[in-house]
Amino acid sequence: MVDSAEKQPFLSHLEELRKRLVVCAIGVGAGFVIAYIFAERLFQLLVAPLKAVMPEGDQLIFTNLPEMFFAYIKVAFIAGIMAAAPLIFYQLWMFIAPGLYRKEKKMAIPFVISSTILFVGGALFGYFVVFPFGFKFFIGFSNEYIKALPSVKQYFSFSMKLLFAFGVVFELPVIIFFLSKMGIVTPQFLSQKRKYAILLTFVLAAILTPPDVITQCMMAGPLIVLYEIGIVVSRIAQKKKEDRETAKAEADED
Repeated sequence: MVDSAEKQPFLSHLEELRKRLVVCAIGVGAGFVIAYIFAERLFQLLVAPLKAVMPEGDQLIFTNLPEMFFAYIKVAFIAGIMAAAPLIFYQLWMFIAPGLYRKEKKMAIPFVISSTILFVGGALFGYFVVFPFGFKFFIGFSNEYIKALPSVKQYFSFSMKLLFAFGVVFELPVIIFFLSKMGIVTPQFLSQKRKYAILLTFVLAAILTPPDVITQCMMAGPLIVLYEIGIVVSRIAQKKKEDRETAKAEADED
């Protein structure tokens, strides 16, 4: 039987998590309400890369009557998440902060800023760089016998998967930094496993992107660059950790 003293910390962590999730939900809800006012315009921006490569006069279709209504709701919801990204990352930081050292707790602002920039930057990279090439590839299968009729529902699901995939994978340097701070990885380990990491990036890109070589390489390429940046970040984290341990040892000797 679990001791009540052991239950209390666990329950307090759950309560803290609940509070953080509620704050995130309020932030996303506020962003959703504002974004829904511009939902039609936001949807036009979302489909612009596909529209640019479709033959003149072709349009997206919807096969169910409420499909466009739900598409606007989903677009506004995703926009709300993007708008609330700084708040979400801040709440994440505040949840894990109690387990960090005093100096590390002061890194909230750098964490929020870097995480937000990398996430949004990854999504923008997917939108402005990957979408045009990927959609041009798929539309290229149309000919005099076959015509592409992309539906709103299918396009939204496909594009959101790519945008979030690029947003998440661009967080790699931040993830490596904290793994290094916790001593789970070191820059030496990351350098030694570079060839395996490159192989893994192509495997991950093949899973997260459409089955064409161009799109896969356009995800794997930035991932490799981010991995190299992560090695540099890991060196910085390791140096700070060593400096802290040295200062602590000197203080103990005094």
